[in-house]
Amino acid sequence: MNTHALDLEQNEEISTRENEARPILKRTIAGKDNAKTQAVISEIVQTRRGLNQRHIQMIALAGTIGTGLFLATGKSLARGGPLSMLLAYSIVGMLICCVVFSVAELSALVPLSGGIIRHAEWFVDPALAFAQGWNSVYANAILLPAEMVACAVIIDFWSHVNHAVWISALGGLLVISNMLLVSIYGELEFVFAMLKIALIVGVNILSICITSGAGPQGYPIGFRFWRDPGPFVQFLGIRGSLGRFLGFWRNLSSAAYAFSNVENISVAAAETQNPRHNIPKAAKRVFWRILIFYLITIFMMGLIVPSNDKGLLSNSGDAGASPFAIAATNAGIKVVPSIINAIVVTSAWSAGNSAMLVGTRTLYGLAQEGHAPKVFTRINRFGVPWVSVAAVGSFLVLGYMTLSSAASLVFDWLQQLVSAASLVHWINIEVVYLRFFYGCKKQKINRTELPWKSPFQPYAAWAALISFSIILVTGGFYVFIEGNWGSQIFVSSYFNIPLICVLFFGYKFWRKTRLVPLEEIPIREFLHIANEHPEPLPSPATGWRRTDILWA
Repeated sequence: MNTHALDLEQNEEISTRENEARPILKRTIAGKDNAKTQAVISEIVQTRRGLNQRHIQMIALAGTIGTGLFLATGKSLARGGPLSMLLAYSIVGMLICCVVFSVAELSALVPLSGGIIRHAEWFVDPALAFAQGWNSVYANAILLPAEMVACAVIIDFWSHVNHAVWISALGGLLVISNMLLVSIYGELEFVFAMLKIALIVGVNILSICITSGAGPQGYPIGFRFWRDPGPFVQFLGIRGSLGRFLGFWRNLSSAAYAFSNVENISVAAAETQNPRHNIPKAAKRVFWRILIFYLITIFMMGLIVPSNDKGLLSNSGDAGASPFAIAATNAGIKVVPSIINAIVVTSAWSAGNSAMLVGTRTLYGLAQEGHAPKVFTRINRFGVPWVSVAAVGSFLVLGYMTLSSAASLVFDWLQQLVSAASLVHWINIEVVYLRFFYGCKKQKINRTELPWKSPFQPYAAWAALISFSIILVTGGFYVFIEGNWGSQIFVSSYFNIPLICVLFFGYKFWRKTRLVPLEEIPIREFLHIANEHPEPLPSPATGWRRTDILWA
């Protein structure tokens, strides 16, 4: 079948589904804002589903693996020690699972482009949708140049070509890939996720070899580095249990960057095939991926590199500062740093690709809800919001501001901004979910009626909300310790708190918005839409596919 015939067939299917939705609109949402509701229903049934189960599973996987694991963990090890780092990443990882479960339950019922931003409009307050929407666009717009600068600095390991060349080339590829079919984005993330898995498997095998004495030096090290210099580090030289605790607490905010954008499984929900089945399935797999790909790797990292190795605090920005590269060098293995570098470059580019998708779909969702100019809702023939892509992509020019000798320091500063923005985003997700949860109770809706019911609620949501709020408020505590003040650290740690408050209260007072009462949250209306448009259930996995944790 040629492309034109395929487009005609897709358009006929879209038209049929949209026409079927009209009577549902009249039956179920009478008395609501019909123009806005019709737009939402049209989006649910009309958007082209370019992401299938394999894509959405890999987007969830790619969101948990990146430069935060391959490079940033080096500083976490130096600041807190191996046990401190393992505990911090384990705690944040468990809290992230709570967030992912919450957003998956919402997106399974209401699969809209923009994810939680759109849910805030219906379940909490339009002011929260506006504030968190622009906060998310801002965070991902900053992440774009940061990741491209990371790519350029990492490539310095081989070639000292001007950073502007690599920022331009790799940034241009980002824009092009996001202008095409969303399925192309899914294929790219699929390939990059496989490369990340290969690297993780490789470095863990390497770690086992070094630990057991199978390396070139020929002697086992076991838990030597847990005994000397020890499982904890005295943070900033502060003695006793307080210094060890502060090192652990510092690593909590560092872990936030590593897990940023894990919740991306819902951002392209409107473009996901069978979202009511695939999004919850991806969410349930996040727990195992964090355990297998993150925590086991971090545990092995603490075995093969001492926390007092000077290379961990290197400001070079390349793979020479990676704990795995340091371990390979110390063991006399020469080729590993180059292999790590090659895959870390793809990881950084993949993170930028993910940030572009999140930023553009969020901006598109804001425009759909009237919180941004309608021009951002324009789509090309591939169904991609190209104006939103162009707008978010324009922030790539900020990458040229970091072409000084302090590029790696500026990158660290941008990372801290992203960490704070991620914490704010996760807090807002749980606020929206808890409003939805108590809305169900108020309207006497049994959550078993929903397309998917997430476990451990509302306790999981409350745990994540309270914990991330504490981490956000205390994330920059070390700048208040005598002799450690830094204006850049202070701003990057706390800028998001006044930003989200100004956006929320400014919009609320300007538009006179109100908190949606629990009894008026349109949960039953969305349930009717879900019931009128059931998704085909996939065939049960058989044979070896039962053990497949990637896309089965």
